[in-house]
Amino acid sequence: MMVEAGRNGVSAAPGQAVTAPALLELVEATLRVVHADAPGLPAVTLDSVLDRDLALDSLSRMELLLRVERAFGVSLPEQTLQRAETVGDLLLAAQHGASGAAAQAPPAAGRVPQGSGAWSPSRSEVLPPTPIGVPPGAPAIPEPAAAQTLLDVLDWHAQAHPGRTQIICLIDDIEHPITYGELAASAAAVAAGLQRAGVRPKQTVAIMLPTSPAYFFAYLGILRAGAVPVPIYPPARASQLEDHVLRHTGILDNAQAALLITVPEAMVVARLLQARLPGLHHVTTVEDLAATRAAPAPVAVHGGDIAFIQYTSGSTGSPKGVALTHANLLANIRAMVQVAQGTPDDVFVSWLPLYHDMGLIGSWLAGLYVGFPLVVMSPLAFLARPLRWLQALHHYRGTLSAAPNFAYELCLKRITDAELDGLDLSAWRLAFNGAEAVSPDTVQRFQQRLARCGLRPQTVAPVYGLAEACVGLLFPPLGRAAPVDRIQREPFTRARQALPAAADDLLALRFVGCGRPLPGHDIRILDDAGQVVGERAEGRLEFRGPSASHGYYRNPAQSARLFHDGWLDTGDRAYSAAGDVYITGRVKDIVIRGGRNLYPQEIEEAVGAVDGVRKGCVAVFGSPDPASGTERLVVLAEAQFADAAARVRLHDAVSRAVIAAIGEPPDQIVLAPAHTVLKTSSGKVRRSACRELFESGHVGAVAPTARRQVLRLALGAVLPRLRHAAAGVVSVLYGAWATLLFALLAPVAWLLTAMMPNPRRAWQLSGAVARGLLRLSATPLRVQGLEHLPGGPCVLVCNHGSYLDGAVLVAALPRAFTFVAKRELQQQWIPRIYLQCLGAEFVERNDAQRSVAAAERLAAAVAQGRSLLVFPEGTFVAGTELLPFHLGAFLAAARAGVPVVPVALSGTREMLPDGASWPRRARLAVTLRAPLQPDAATTDVFARAVRLREAAHRAIACQLEVD
Repeated sequence: MMVEAGRNGVSAAPGQAVTAPALLELVEATLRVVHADAPGLPAVTLDSVLDRDLALDSLSRMELLLRVERAFGVSLPEQTLQRAETVGDLLLAAQHGASGAAAQAPPAAGRVPQGSGAWSPSRSEVLPPTPIGVPPGAPAIPEPAAAQTLLDVLDWHAQAHPGRTQIICLIDDIEHPITYGELAASAAAVAAGLQRAGVRPKQTVAIMLPTSPAYFFAYLGILRAGAVPVPIYPPARASQLEDHVLRHTGILDNAQAALLITVPEAMVVARLLQARLPGLHHVTTVEDLAATRAAPAPVAVHGGDIAFIQYTSGSTGSPKGVALTHANLLANIRAMVQVAQGTPDDVFVSWLPLYHDMGLIGSWLAGLYVGFPLVVMSPLAFLARPLRWLQALHHYRGTLSAAPNFAYELCLKRITDAELDGLDLSAWRLAFNGAEAVSPDTVQRFQQRLARCGLRPQTVAPVYGLAEACVGLLFPPLGRAAPVDRIQREPFTRARQALPAAADDLLALRFVGCGRPLPGHDIRILDDAGQVVGERAEGRLEFRGPSASHGYYRNPAQSARLFHDGWLDTGDRAYSAAGDVYITGRVKDIVIRGGRNLYPQEIEEAVGAVDGVRKGCVAVFGSPDPASGTERLVVLAEAQFADAAARVRLHDAVSRAVIAAIGEPPDQIVLAPAHTVLKTSSGKVRRSACRELFESGHVGAVAPTARRQVLRLALGAVLPRLRHAAAGVVSVLYGAWATLLFALLAPVAWLLTAMMPNPRRAWQLSGAVARGLLRLSATPLRVQGLEHLPGGPCVLVCNHGSYLDGAVLVAALPRAFTFVAKRELQQQWIPRIYLQCLGAEFVERNDAQRSVAAAERLAAAVAQGRSLLVFPEGTFVAGTELLPFHLGAFLAAARAGVPVVPVALSGTREMLPDGASWPRRARLAVTLRAPLQPDAATTDVFARAVRLREAAHRAIACQLEVD
């Protein structure tokens, strides 16, 4: 049971010296209030662990920290809630805060001097508002409507108004303003550092940073380098270290991250991750990357490129990487801005973590696009003192903000009426409530409680979204209070019919309307048979639109399950009524018992209200019961009890709460110690993981110490490192063997080829030698689509990735083709003799006049019945991107009227990358696509050639994505 801060139980006098006895007395007094119903209290020492020994959950720890600040007149660092494990840790933090206050040092740059009107959340009085939007009289900021990428958006603003503030980052009472110009310059410096570290375009780079200016620089710097950001959350408490490392090992392994950006304080965790991930080559900081402030090499970034990979929360299973392109993000932002009527005059205030889509996209990137400033603070600052959020909205005249339902509930519980005095929230026009189930009670009580501060009923706006749609999918229309629908329980749970309930129906279910689809997006609700249902019928929610992800990163099996006939499955159930969509729960979370659908959120809320149960730490799930053929309803709740009798009483209270909520008891109630219920980084209950924990019999297991976790993680990294070392040895042996084979066979093949009477015989000999070399080196080669080879002359066009390409094609193709080679090879004696014997044609790449002549010569060769083999990229690079195609081969085909056959070659770049001299083992594949015929209806030869080129480029690019 929580109480308002500063009430009974605090014996220390304000301003008293922070001593161990005084703090122990304060902790004991807090325990007497928090555990008022407990028959006994644990002994308190400096070594007492706050959660394990004293049973203080996160809300109780926040209560304790606030009491410490008020009792001793200190300001604790924001990280105290996260880092203080024991009472002794809290003592050190309080003493450090007291010494800092006593020093009365002059304010650092950016710190707010007392008596100023700038932001200072540690002050008790309400400060006057300080608008930070577009200055009065300043010209209006049009949106960068033509932008194709986020980098286009940044460049547009940086050129239009480089000195305008885009972000105000609040850290430990200090404002850190960031202008568009600084954002662009620092991102460029980070990009240059990434390029120096060897990061190539389209490689993934992980960001494990707290809320700080460095986060914004890192994200945009990765994009500027052409790489792909992968946000992950920083380590929380030391007791959760092992779970953090193991969870993120899977994420970074799937993402194949080449580099991790973090802070010095998290280097231990970063090194543990690196030890388990051989592909994670570098761990560094933003400061190190940007140290030289150099300019990066230009990299082409397009709308279809991945802008970041958002790993789903894992609330219903293992995290999956949602790949979102620049085009996806801009489409979602533009649609949300249109509905919310966002303008540069808005101010967004946020404490949401930047590794979460609601914080990254909804809070920051939307503002970056529109041009309104973002005021952002650490999530720890909000959790330690929820009042800070409302104070910032008051002080900066915030108009927009967003948070999950628990944050609004936390404000109701943790902020006193006295603290609301003087707050002016009349500028707050939209308070988005999303990212988790929205409680009707929370919405209504928040509106009513803060009405005295000028909050209007229509401000609180329940919304719905998911990572697969970037962030937003359903938004309510402006200017209305959130609708709450009361429906009959029995028809809904048995027949999935959402029929309106009578006003006196005490068992009625209630759901909040989340609005309608964003512009340009469509939804449908399907029954179990896949048929679209009508109004007030519940089913599975699917959507489509420009914000929809193309799938999960490197997870084709899960990607295939995501789509049904072009519609994306949200994994949620819903029904529609009077134009609104009502979300009823996750498909995987709903418990089906005796033909009834039971909704975990409703039961969890009821159990969480029981005295002695840790609110927000309840998981309800179904577990198969072979005996009955249905699911058993299991309630897993973290509880506070001192003896067996208290446990029995709590068990009975939980059972009564479930019966009151759904009309029947649960099959099993499990009361567990603190930190048993597993959660995602955003605070959602991981019900699937809790079910696995329950079924494995590990509920209640004592968590190992942080030192033991580090030791286990270090030992666990030994085996992957040994495997990596063994793979390295095998790679070296393979490279040596393949090089030796080439050294022995190549001279013989060259001599025999030079003796062949015609190119056809030379091709046959070279093909036999190439196939023998692949077999002896145990290199697999898959050839597909040979049936697409025309019987007559044609032009084969193939992507170019390595010096091995020619040998592999000779091995794969059944008949002779005329290689089109660059003229530089004609100046080298060994390749010239070999290629001439194969009948190669040499062309000039750099002289325009000679290139035109070469195209005419090639067209004549095709007209004479010869088939050409061309690498239209002209060269190859280390990166994996498909370069633009030169037009010569396609002009030859268009003039001769012969088909073009696209050929996709994969594996050679991995086997012998650009600049490497030592081959590595790889799987090779040659795939011939269907022939492309010149458009006979087009008389313009050049136009025919251009169409052939574009079609061939698309065909090869599509095949390479599959391979």
